[in-house]
Amino acid sequence: MTKPVPTLTLNDGHTIPQLGFGVFKVDPPATTRIVTDALEVGYRHIDTAAAYGNEAGVGDALANSGIDRAELFVTTKLYNDRQGTQSAFDAFDESLEKLGLDYVDLYLIHWPSPAQDRYVESWKALEQIQASGRARSIGVSNFLVPHLKRLFGETDVVPAVNQIELHPAHQQPEVTAFSRAHGIQVEAWGPLGQGKYPLFEATAVAVAAEAHGATPAQVIIRWHLQTGNIVFPKSNRRERMAENFDVLGFELSPSEVAAISALERAGRVGGDPNTVE
Repeated sequence: MTKPVPTLTLNDGHTIPQLGFGVFKVDPPATTRIVTDALEVGYRHIDTAAAYGNEAGVGDALANSGIDRAELFVTTKLYNDRQGTQSAFDAFDESLEKLGLDYVDLYLIHWPSPAQDRYVESWKALEQIQASGRARSIGVSNFLVPHLKRLFGETDVVPAVNQIELHPAHQQPEVTAFSRAHGIQVEAWGPLGQGKYPLFEATAVAVAAEAHGATPAQVIIRWHLQTGNIVFPKSNRRERMAENFDVLGFELSPSEVAAISALERAGRVGGDPNTVE
């Protein structure tokens, strides 16, 4: 019998599946088929965003799945060009309509976009959206420590999660430690390094993969789970989706986890949160 996906408790009392499926760069016309495959494999946590342009495809897959809404965990995000108060309310309404849902489980500010200086205003809008019940939990994405500190000083609700680029070559220890110290769960995007770093060939990963009869990708996903990250790998191929989901039947040793953690090199793949607009 397959072990259930572990869950983590958020600071607002809701729970979140620690392993999910991401649809970043998934072609909108193919999204329904790809998310349908993911749901059939067993994923129940789907992470999308307005900026991906594929919320409608995600919604179609969810609607056609026959899976009870209560079993699903759906995340989407407010993009930079809609930050503000009324613009955030309107953007959220549009996302909800495209997804065909009455509520989302998690709504995030996608980037702080500090040059706009509207993320505090936007967060206050998200607080109102959460109070309405249409977003069970709210959080942020790509926020660094100064961005979080400003939210703490000027708003009322601590984010439930901070979704950041995180993989063995770029673990962001400062923002990760700060987030967790303040009760914010950490979600990892780009969890396998997006092919920009030879993580699969790293000795620590290869040795662990051989020891457990696993693939390098499975070992890295397992490392994320054991270090407390929420992780949602993506793939367009059903067999790879199944492989990425099949990580609950083995456990890395403390020394294996430590060896993979030692691959840190501050190797950011994506944009700098201080400059992405």
